[in-house]
Amino acid sequence: MKNKIFFTVFFLLVFAAFASAQNKSLYSSLETAKCKTIESNPEEGGSYLGECVGFGGYKLQVAEGDIRQTINVIAPSRKIFELNFWRLNSGFSTVGPKAEWRTKKGVPIALIVRFNVANAEDSSKNTSYLMVAKISKTGACVTDIVEPGKTQNIEARKLADTASARPCKSSE
Repeated sequence: MKNKIFFTVFFLLVFAAFASAQNKSLYSSLETAKCKTIESNPEEGGSYLGECVGFGGYKLQVAEGDIRQTINVIAPSRKIFELNFWRLNSGFSTVGPKAEWRTKKGVPIALIVRFNVANAEDSSKNTSYLMVAKISKTGACVTDIVEPGKTQNIEARKLADTASARPCKSSE
């Protein structure tokens, strides 16, 4: 009986390790200095649009307006898919310095980006979310917003690995 339990547990652990090893993370920069500036206007609230290197023929755009940032995904076909972070949370915001691409057999399937939102009462205090988006050659959208916590990164990766099966979030 003990052998049966041992082999069952062993098999489950090996299977879980194999399943999680299927998808890998690659990282690209979202820093202004490492992206190509497409548009920049420092007037009033300011605006910026930069194109950043990605993977698998994909690129990312960092867009900023009125002290809020978001990401757009540029597919290999050059079609642009807006992720509209600022519609999901309207506070003053910035994206993190890098994007995590979840890939399966070298093909990007999801994206994880840190999204820092200022507190409405005290703009010196931020809440740092992880935005999870599914991506494909025909579309991209946010599927999950991971709240801060000890296992935030692990949870975001698990959600990213299954994002293709979940619906897009709406701003409503």
